[in-house]
Amino acid sequence: MNSAEEAAHERHASAEVVVEVSGCATADAHAVFSALRTSFVSDRAADDVPEEMVGPRATVWTSTFDVTDVRAAAEPRPLTAPLTVNLQGGYWAVDRLCESLRTAFAVRVLGTAAGDQEEEVQLLLETR
Repeated sequence: MNSAEEAAHERHASAEVVVEVSGCATADAHAVFSALRTSFVSDRAADDVPEEMVGPRATVWTSTFDVTDVRAAAEPRPLTAPLTVNLQGGYWAVDRLCESLRTAFAVRVLGTAAGDQEEEVQLLLETR
């Protein structure tokens, strides 16, 4: 990779946020991911609907979003119950994704863990 390619790769990687949703109904996980896909490019197709896995372990749904460009603001979406979402990425990218979530849900920060160039944020989402 030449230096221009490396710089482009770094910019792209710093604009990605990993989103984890767990401990909720599949419809609620789908509502969160659908809202985010309205605003950003995702590693999952629009018709990729979360499915509940059978077994003793908790189901965790994960998707990565590139927040470089905002396509549109998400409309408010109903949830059957409050749920927690974990975000991991660069500071700017996580902030941008949080702002997008605020257009669709009531958002409260439950906790953060700061790193050198990335942060992890846990949010509580509720219906607006």
